[in-house]
Amino acid sequence: MDRDLLPHLPVVIAVARHRGFAPAAAALNMSPSAVSHAVRTVEDRLGEPLFARTTRSVSLTEAGSRFLAGVGPALDDIGKTFEGLTADRGEVTGLLRINAPRVAIGMALTPILAKLAWAHPRLTVEVHTNDAFVDIVAQGFDAGIRLGIAVQQDMVAVRLTPPFKAILVAAPDYVEARGEPRSIADLSAHNCIGFRMLGSGGLYEWEVVDQGRDVSVHTAGTAVVTDATYARDLALSGVGIAYIFEPLVRHDIREGRLKWLLPETAVEEDGLFLYYPRRASLAPKLRAFIEVARQSRR
Repeated sequence: MDRDLLPHLPVVIAVARHRGFAPAAAALNMSPSAVSHAVRTVEDRLGEPLFARTTRSVSLTEAGSRFLAGVGPALDDIGKTFEGLTADRGEVTGLLRINAPRVAIGMALTPILAKLAWAHPRLTVEVHTNDAFVDIVAQGFDAGIRLGIAVQQDMVAVRLTPPFKAILVAAPDYVEARGEPRSIADLSAHNCIGFRMLGSGGLYEWEVVDQGRDVSVHTAGTAVVTDATYARDLALSGVGIAYIFEPLVRHDIREGRLKWLLPETAVEEDGLFLYYPRRASLAPKLRAFIEVARQSRR
């Protein structure tokens, strides 16, 4: 192994994980030209192009995929070794990358990050909000956050929130003007705020309970969002009925800004979970996050 190549390997991995030279440069606090030079140096030494470049995209070649599969885990292990040594001295350092849906920020992440900042000031947590399902390993994340039902079976899952309900809400002004639905069938006559799923591109069908059975309801309305938290803002503005997790609107209901509609139709969700590959739990930075998360739930 040519030792001159070692400093360039993390740059190659960053370009692959960020899917571009500019975002990799920003993440590494380097200039794009320096990133390009590092990649070109490795490619020249290997005699193989690692990336297929166009004016609009950067993707791994077959050789690049093989190279990343071999080098990536080795560099990760080296990083964990260094982090482990600092952890032995009582310091947790490094960068913890988490992928999470937007709704998880207020419901789970914010109180954890607030405590983590005081407990481990040398640890940086980078949160990428994305409502689409992603391969956290392939994209270089240490962990992800999703509903328990959505976590793959080969992942380790740690509960972040108690179970909660998915409910229907609307502003009192909307209910006064349009009337209150008395059944699921009545929703067809109402302005329902839709949610488009980024992964499939389809419109989410509301999952509700109808006479003890779980059913999916197609709805329609004048607004469709890709950020579930924005449905709350639209409901508060009187646009229509929102389908949303109860913790996000608990204070609005308590203060009378929103009204809970058809409470008997609410579906119980199993809560939000942190998930990660089993070998990742060895990293001190992830163990520190999990410990603070567990303390936050007590």
